[in-house]
Amino acid sequence: MRRYLTWGALATVIAVLTASGSAQAPSNPRFGRWKIKSDAPPPTSNIMTYEPYSGKGMKITIDAVNKDGVATKWAYNTMFDGKDEPLYGNPGTDTGSVRIVSDRINEIIYKKGGKVTQVLTNVLSPDGDTIGVMYMRMDPEGKVTKSVTFATYERIK
Repeated sequence: MRRYLTWGALATVIAVLTASGSAQAPSNPRFGRWKIKSDAPPPTSNIMTYEPYSGKGMKITIDAVNKDGVATKWAYNTMFDGKDEPLYGNPGTDTGSVRIVSDRINEIIYKKGGKVTQVLTNVLSPDGDTIGVMYMRMDPEGKVTKSVTFATYERIK
């Protein structure tokens, strides 16, 4: 014996599936691993890893190797609310905070001893495969130094 759904029953099933699908947080397009685009010879490298954290947040991990082969790893978690969160593994920074400016732009602020040391503007490309970062370093008085730099990261596929 065959059973058929009525249009009303079918509409109810679609509504339930749509509601349950929309209740899940959308995946952040930044999630994944990103490698800095650089002409620096090996062993120099810098890889950012963005992972889901506590529902709507993100865990940020930086694995870097300098020109002398010295490796560092540091990380922090954010809920994108602009609140300072503990940063671990980087002696030059105590906290990091991330604020969403738009769907493609985040502002990141690093502090040491409660004072801003660096402000980053992180821009995700329209195709989602490149992140451009502008780094503004601050002096102890909170003024931007002359060392404003730029970096491009490419998604590791």
